[in-house]
Formats: sequence, structure tokens, C-alpha cells
Amino acid sequence: MSVWLPTSPCTPEACAGHEGDTASVPRAVLRLAAAVALILLGILGAPPVRLLPAGPRHAVVRAWSAALVRAFGIRITVHGSPGPGGGRLLVANHISWLDIPLVAAALPCRMLAKSDIRAWPVLGRLAGQAGTLFIERDRIRALPATVTAVTRALLAGDRVTVFPEGSTWCGRAQGTFRRAAFQAALDARVPVQPLRLTYLRCDGQPAGAPAFVGDDPLTASLWRIARARGVRAEVRLLPRIPPGRYAHRRDLAAAAQRAVAGSAATAAITTPLNPLPGIPAQPGTPSATDRDSANRPAASVHHWVSSSPAAASSLRTPS
Repeated sequence: MSVWLPTSPCTPEACAGHEGDTASVPRAVLRLAAAVALILLGILGAPPVRLLPAGPRHAVVRAWSAALVRAFGIRITVHGSPGPGGGRLLVANHISWLDIPLVAAALPCRMLAKSDIRAWPVLGRLAGQAGTLFIERDRIRALPATVTAVTRALLAGDRVTVFPEGSTWCGRAQGTFRRAAFQAALDARVPVQPLRLTYLRCDGQPAGAPAFVGDDPLTASLWRIARARGVRAEVRLLPRIPPGRYAHRRDLAAAAQRAVAGSAATAAITTPLNPLPGIPAQPGTPSATDRDSANRPAASVHHWVSSSPAAASSLRTPS
């Protein structure tokens, strides 16, 4: 294991417990069965869906992703506006494997995920069919090729989501945003849109059940989420950072991290997103737009030391 890989102090014992009502065992089994059925449907339906025009294709992806999250009994609320189309780097805090369908339910996109996911039963195949970009996290020499692939996707007009913390956190704390993935946004000269993901209980406190941290097995996480009741997920699409506002990825990563952390200067909620049926959108006040003037970004230097792009799951390390 490489010492440069990001780690999180969160553990299942300390962070992933569920305080609140629980679903019965039969209900939990039904939830898991519904989720499996949706995943199989996604695998079978992916080839024809890819042939659809962008608008209908995105609508199908959003509906399917929202249905998958709901299958676990989790309600979804989306705040903010996605703005115009075009290439964009989406960056979000990372709590769970559920983050992937949750983001897709709000804003269809391609994901940057660790290469290990390719070997996951069923889910690995689905990720590949969805256009996921994979990164070999244990090979620092693979970073330039990964950033090049993300840059090409952005230049082609794709939205690409990364989790710059590089490891899952429980949601009560946040890791440092690694810088490498932000180089792709600078090279492609596209906006960066921060997203803040939150899982809450009925009382408004952070929900522990969705957290997928430390050495938590996937099967244990699936069962814990299926048994939890009263959990809701919130996606906040924060104001985009226009291309050129920051010339260096260090500053761009820091600005995105401040936005996701909820700083007063950059994390105001934007105008409501037109939601999927059953997903309420909440109003807010915009605080930044792409009309802001900025300097042209500097050319890429691809300095990789102490920088790591995100993965779509946690590095399993105890605190």
C-alpha cells in the first residue's frame, strides 16, 4: 500500500451506527431485492439507453438512479441549479457508495472510480457500461494518464464527478481535497461545480447508516442501510467556479473545499433545480455565476507530488 494514498480516521464502529427506528427483517430483504432488480435492469437497459438523445438519456439515468436510492428507503432532496450544459468537473465530499447514484439522480455524469470496482460483482459491469473512468490508485505513475482521460472527457462536453478527498468520511468531518483532478478542469478550461452531500435522520442529525468507512464490508453496509428507517439524502449543487478564476490547481482545490465545507463566502444555496417526480427542490439564493471575469489559467505543469485524484470508495484504514 502506498503511503501517499489518502486515509480517513472514520471506522464502522465509531461512525456507521444507526440511531433511530429500524425496518423489519422482511422489509429490509424486500429493499435489497428491489435494489438488485434495479441494478440488473440497469445492466440490461444500458445499451439501448446509450442510443437515446442526450435529453431523454439523462432523464432515464436520473430516474433510475433516484429509484435505486429510494429502494433502500432513502428520500432525496436536491437544492440548487445545474445551470447550462457542457463540460464540467463536479467535486463532492465522499461518505458512501450511495454517493454515486445520489449524484447521478441530481445531475447525470461520468464518475472517476478506483479500478477495483471493475471486479465488483454486477456493480462493476454496470459502472463500466455507464462510462466510468477508472484510476489505479496504487500507481502514482498512472496519474498523468488519468488526468489526461478526464481532460478529454471534459473537452468532449461530459460532466465528470470526482471525490477529491480520495477516501470516504462519515459526514461529520471532511478530508482535504487532493489537487490532481483539478488539473483536468484547468487544462480543459471548464467550470468546477462543488456538491455537498448529506445523509440525515428524521431529527436533522447526520445519519450514520450510509457511511461506508474503514474496513466496512460492502455486504454489511448494504444490510445496515436496508435496515435503517427515516434516512434522507440531500444534494446541494453549489455555485460553479468559472474557468480562469484560479490559475493553479492548489487554489482551485482549496476554493472547492471551502464551498463544500459550507464557508459563508462560497456555499450559499442556488436557485431550485427542477426535480424528478417525488424529489422536492428547495429554494435558495445564488452567490456566484459563470459571468464572473477572471484571468486565463496557466498551462499545465502536471506536478504530481502529494496530489491524488479521487476514487469512488474508501481506502480501508483504521483510525
